[in-house]
Amino acid sequence: MRRDDTAYQSWLWGEILLFGLLGAALALFVTYPSLQPTYELPQVRLVLDTMVALAAILVAVLAGVRFSVDGRRLDWLLCAGFSLVAGATFCFGIAPVLGGQPLHRTEQWARIWGRTFAGLLIAFAAFARKRSVSKRRALIELLVLVPLALLFLWGLAQSFGDTLPSLNETGQNQPWLLTAMLAFRALAGLAAVVGFGLRFRARGNDLDRWLALGSTLSLFADLNYVLTPIVSNQFVSQGDFLRLLSYAVLLVGVWRAIRFAEFGRAVAEERARVAREIHDGLAQYLFAVSTHATMLENGADPKETLPQLKQAATAAQQEARFAVLALSSASGTAPFDAALRRYIDFLTADGELEVDVEIDENVNLAPDEQIEVFRIVQEGLANARKHAGARHADVRIGLRGDERVVTVVDDGSGFDDEAYSGGQGLRNMKARSASIGGGFRLSSVPGRGTALEVVLRA
Repeated sequence: MRRDDTAYQSWLWGEILLFGLLGAALALFVTYPSLQPTYELPQVRLVLDTMVALAAILVAVLAGVRFSVDGRRLDWLLCAGFSLVAGATFCFGIAPVLGGQPLHRTEQWARIWGRTFAGLLIAFAAFARKRSVSKRRALIELLVLVPLALLFLWGLAQSFGDTLPSLNETGQNQPWLLTAMLAFRALAGLAAVVGFGLRFRARGNDLDRWLALGSTLSLFADLNYVLTPIVSNQFVSQGDFLRLLSYAVLLVGVWRAIRFAEFGRAVAEERARVAREIHDGLAQYLFAVSTHATMLENGADPKETLPQLKQAATAAQQEARFAVLALSSASGTAPFDAALRRYIDFLTADGELEVDVEIDENVNLAPDEQIEVFRIVQEGLANARKHAGARHADVRIGLRGDERVVTVVDDGSGFDDEAYSGGQGLRNMKARSASIGGGFRLSSVPGRGTALEVVLRA
């Protein structure tokens, strides 16, 4: 079985188990009405609404960031849907009660319609396939459409006025219009679960798995609302907690997707840099091999040319090994410590340099930090071998208080660091350290080796 199929099967069985557990709880609520309690906790209700609004706006912002990068219609619809949830919750559920007043039916029904419309947008997102032609124009449309939608919903509720059922009486049976809205919202949630599940099966995207899980929790939250007697905004029920949990799950999923996108960008940049290094290093050695071969063909003295040809071929072989390892580490698939140890094994295979490595397992490096630290260590060891003539080097990655410290120390020829202005390698290491917010320090004494240190905040 392929790895993608295994991940999908694991997700599918997890969904079946979750549906079974939440469905069993729902069946108990239907069978025993006494298990459908509501709690008169107005402050808790306000806190829950605030947390839902904050979680929704965070998911919307993260989805908007993804859309600004990739231009996927999926992210635009997610951003629109969760922006509408956050706006409806704040404008029609939080702001009107800050003075201690109950919600009027206009705000109550505007919030219900807003959440229903938002659920429909999220369900549509599960089946979106296209990309936006103009990302900037689409973002501007989003900033305009969400406030207009909120104004329209409020105006619609205002126009119906007293003809809308009241929702402030505790213990009142649900009006058919409210039941229809909640049922439609639950149906949209079910469509979202199916849609994101199909997307995950087809593409194996981690975000689709989290969106499906969040939609599942939201679906059962709406089903719990259907079974809960109508109460005022002073009460909370099980559905409120399920809905908050669903937004927390969605927030985690979108954040993971953003982190993965950042890692992918760093990997692409690193591969481009490795390609340039191959061009500048390996290509030059191969050109030297070709030149010496041509010289032999034109009658050059073999005693002088063959040693140079052999030296250039050996250097090209070594550069090719380093290039392959660099591309492997830039793929982001190998663990950081394993990739670093593999590089050192290649570097020390000919016995010219001995390297001791010590990596503290408690040191956590972000994906972009792993790539930059790997390159800094690689540059430091390459300088020790090629330029300093070092025989031994120590690589240490550990903790010092609340700092993560990377050091490379060699016993090479060293240099006068006060007079040394630095070459391209030193500038590269400084730039890499600065790109991940690290401090960089290089010290050397002629005849006593060189020590470089990178300090990262934990």
